[in-house]
Amino acid sequence: MYKAPRGTVDILPQEQVYWKYIEERVTFLCQLYGYQPISTPIFEDAQLFARAVAGGTDIVNKEMYTFKDKSGQELALRAEGTAPVCRAYLEHGLFNSPQPVRLYYIAPAFRYERPQTGRYRQHHQFGLEALGEADPALDAEVIELAQRIFVSLGLSGFSIQLNSIGCRLCQPKYIEVLKHHYSGYEEQLCPDCKVRLSKSPLRLLDCKNAACQEIVKTAPQMTNYLCDECQAHFLSLQKYLEVMGITFQLNYRLVRGLDYYTRTVFEVQPREEGGQSALGGGGRYDNLVEQLGGKATPAVGFAAGIERIILNLKRQKIDIPPLAKPAAFIAYLGEEAKTEAMKLASKLRGAGVAIIGATENKSLKAQLRQASAFGISYAIIIGKAETETQTVLLRDMTKGEQRSIPSGEVLTALRQPRPQVPDT
Repeated sequence: MYKAPRGTVDILPQEQVYWKYIEERVTFLCQLYGYQPISTPIFEDAQLFARAVAGGTDIVNKEMYTFKDKSGQELALRAEGTAPVCRAYLEHGLFNSPQPVRLYYIAPAFRYERPQTGRYRQHHQFGLEALGEADPALDAEVIELAQRIFVSLGLSGFSIQLNSIGCRLCQPKYIEVLKHHYSGYEEQLCPDCKVRLSKSPLRLLDCKNAACQEIVKTAPQMTNYLCDECQAHFLSLQKYLEVMGITFQLNYRLVRGLDYYTRTVFEVQPREEGGQSALGGGGRYDNLVEQLGGKATPAVGFAAGIERIILNLKRQKIDIPPLAKPAAFIAYLGEEAKTEAMKLASKLRGAGVAIIGATENKSLKAQLRQASAFGISYAIIIGKAETETQTVLLRDMTKGEQRSIPSGEVLTALRQPRPQVPDT
């Protein structure tokens, strides 16, 4: 028997309620802040990610799904959302639009990594990107929007972790100091950190290995090496967050997992689990558009994994509004009544009323049992007498009561509050 590939899951109907719940709130809040939707292809030129994410990360080295098409071009399934948005920003001349350009997306991403709770090889993200301005007020806006999304979903008990990792003026000086700190610990480092020490030193601060974390505790803090502009940017950001009433925690080890970040980095973390189970994160990437061939373009963004959010919604037992059920179930007795039932169902659906119709000529008892199984409140019953008199029986499935109405009044009856059915 075929099964879903390892690291992927089927999203069954009973789970779709969570996805609709999240997508509706993300869409509403993003548009409230002036963000517009964008969709990019599910695959891109593999070099887009290699150039954007850089070779010192696991995404490029281990996790990308790459393949060659029939023309020999090397392509990659979308590994993350920011680089494709930046590519679209350049390709379609969005830099000529009023800046900043605010965009949001909801899309799948693909990474070949070890599947575990809340982490899949095909996972889904929502993200937002603001391109074209360096103002720290824009960073504060993005962080506020991220927080509001989680609050609107009903989640609680999370913290906003904040740091600055500087720019290409001050970051190299800090990296040299960081390398010097680690120079006496090479033999104690985990295999990944031995590679990071030469290829991506900032990622040393992000290692979850217990032995490496002990070394991190005494590592120098980036904020002590920020240039004047980065220091002013970081202080202004904190001021804006404070006046907006957003609580945050300074976390000098926070660097994020992608090499394109500059200055602001932040994560939204469940307090009981910490950084390994972050709900989402983001920050500034002022050099990325330039790396992809455009002009220097400051930008800031945020992304979150939908599967991980759903996991936390379930853990916190958040009540999710159920998906709307059909307004009625149409049951029938006899072939002639079946024809009338199909005719009525088509008319009601054409008027925008959700209907499920019985099939397979089951007994009336079996049809009504089916209506109950679907959780539908009302059944419309058509038999020989109803066909002859152009009426239907409207049955309240909760009370087990029913009344006869003209078939031409069914639409009105289903759209209006149901009248009380007198006891019979």
